[in-house]
Amino acid sequence: QVRLLESGGGLVQAGGSLNLSCTGSERTFSNYAMGWFRQAPGKEREFVASLRVVGDQTFYSDSVKGRFTISRDNSKNIMALQMNSLRPEDTAVYYCAARTSGSAYELSRGSVSYWGKGTLVIVSS
Repeated sequence: QVRLLESGGGLVQAGGSLNLSCTGSERTFSNYAMGWFRQAPGKEREFVASLRVVGDQTFYSDSVKGRFTISRDNSKNIMALQMNSLRPEDTAVYYCAARTSGSAYELSRGSVSYWGKGTLVIVSS
């Protein structure tokens, strides 16, 4: 069973920054594409960012491009999401996601094998 655990959520003022982390088993980080999704109150879960197993190919939603940066360190089994210039509309539960095939693009299209339980981000105006 693959376990993903998010951390780093919290309350921040608009314009501020947060860094989310996702940890998992070694198997997860050595073989899977990883990414982040979010779900705001009353809305459907949406894609935020993803990256492949190795290399620097990344995908971002238009709403976060230029403000958020996804990264991973397979040696430490950590994936991170650096969120800058946060806006009230970024308020959501953020979920770590993994895809077994390694395709960051397919993950960005919602093809997810495993989910974390989420971490709440609240951006106040």
